[in-house]
Amino acid sequence: MIGTIRKHSAWLWWLVAGLTIISFIWWGASPATRGGGGRGAGYGSIYGKPVTAEAFTAAQREFYIYYWLHYGEFPDKSPNFNRTDAERETYVRLMLAEKAKALGIHVSEEALVAGANELLRSIGRNGQAVPMSQFIERVLQPEGLDAPDFQRFVRDDLTIQQLVQTLGLSGALVPPQEAAQLYDRDHQEVSAQAVFFAASNYLAQVAVTPAAVAQFYTNNMAVYREPDRVAVNYIAYDLTNYFAAAELKVGKTNINSQADAYYAQHGLESVPDAKTPEEAKAKIRELILRQGATAAAADAAKQFCTELFAMDPVKPENLVTLAKQKGLAVRTTAPFAANYGPEEFPASAEFTKTAFKLNADSPFSKPIAGSEAVYVIGLAQQLPSAIQPLDQIRARVTLDFQNREAAEKAQSAGTNFYYTAAVQMAAGKTFAQAAVAAGQAPQVLTPFSLSSQEVPEAGDRAELNQLKQAAFTTPVGRLSKFFPTADGGFVLFIQAMLPVDEAKKTADMPQFLSQVRRGRENEAFNLWLQTEANHELVNTPVYNEMAGGKAPAK
Repeated sequence: MIGTIRKHSAWLWWLVAGLTIISFIWWGASPATRGGGGRGAGYGSIYGKPVTAEAFTAAQREFYIYYWLHYGEFPDKSPNFNRTDAERETYVRLMLAEKAKALGIHVSEEALVAGANELLRSIGRNGQAVPMSQFIERVLQPEGLDAPDFQRFVRDDLTIQQLVQTLGLSGALVPPQEAAQLYDRDHQEVSAQAVFFAASNYLAQVAVTPAAVAQFYTNNMAVYREPDRVAVNYIAYDLTNYFAAAELKVGKTNINSQADAYYAQHGLESVPDAKTPEEAKAKIRELILRQGATAAAADAAKQFCTELFAMDPVKPENLVTLAKQKGLAVRTTAPFAANYGPEEFPASAEFTKTAFKLNADSPFSKPIAGSEAVYVIGLAQQLPSAIQPLDQIRARVTLDFQNREAAEKAQSAGTNFYYTAAVQMAAGKTFAQAAVAAGQAPQVLTPFSLSSQEVPEAGDRAELNQLKQAAFTTPVGRLSKFFPTADGGFVLFIQAMLPVDEAKKTADMPQFLSQVRRGRENEAFNLWLQTEANHELVNTPVYNEMAGGKAPAK
């Protein structure tokens, strides 16, 4: 099985930390200094040297491998990536490689082999490296990439890693004393009490009238706008109907032997939710059978599509007509939007994306594989974006109105409580006494620090970052201001700052110091990279494209 690197490979840390920031550094220069040669100027120049077509193509192929390793897909397959993005990243890669060459940075053959082996282990399972031949055959070759591209990618990435370390060296000079202070800042816990004000406690106080609901709807009509939606007719070739044929084709004995062999190679980790070897093997057998059933269902769907696409003239009704002739059931989805897909079954992203590409000239899809069936879909209805009339959604609008009014009442109560409690505490009462006198129930919070991941008592009544802001900006023995939230708000009382656990600090410091130094190195490199890109890539076509075609200042 071939996986993707998820930022756990040690030798790739610098590439993860360094190059993934490139997307937000373009461009720091003022508009007056932006520009470039444009497409008519070829590939431009970097450090005064022309970029050749061969060098650009090689760097672009390397970047495609880099992107796959980190995101599990190639750039041109990602809906969030475009040509300009790919070219921009390619030019930055060229610049970094050229800078490394100028500094005399190179990678030995031994380091190259070790780096390639480590990378192949990172995308394998159970610490086993993916065979090079398998990686090339299954990942690279379908995209027109080859072994020399991979070798060049590994060499250049290791070279750039050394470049990052060299240019970020100034940031690594963090003395242990400073790191210890940073550790204390991040890990010192605060002891606090809180009073939370939830909208749900004030719903009964909201007066709901038709006029108030209508006014709320008028003031918030944009919220009730439905996005573009589409409904599709579909034929579902259920996989369960093809299990028997798949088992007959593959052979039950063969399926069992394949499952046994796969389990022997990958173990229980290959089926995370299995508790025993028998359960894991059963799930593997089911997966093999399901794959065979999917292939059989896809073949049946392709035969239907061949006849469907041959029908003339082309019109949406052809799918229903042909399905009736063949005795196939046609269902129709309720209208759905691009961000949530059909309600009738769990559809893949491909299903939803394809549905929104259908039109009168191309009203049908090719077979689309899903988790439970293979689908052929046809356009049924297109609904443009529109605001829903109040009469159709009155219950929803009424509930929204009640929740909004209740949240405002909760926030008003919280603000009043803050002032009342402050006066009573100044007169000698404790926070708990002031809260009880105001009819509120104070809660003692589990001690937390800036590095804490949760405060259990808060639940969904306050965001963690809000609690941290309130706790660490309020002096000990004082009330925080009232912090409003979407659901109401809260007030904290800071009881004490607790001492840092010195034993845990001693144990954590080596790793913490390393993280701080790497972070500082990354910051130093990023600063250099932003400055260098804005200066050295000004004579590249992509710089000109990003800057809107403006010529560079003279």
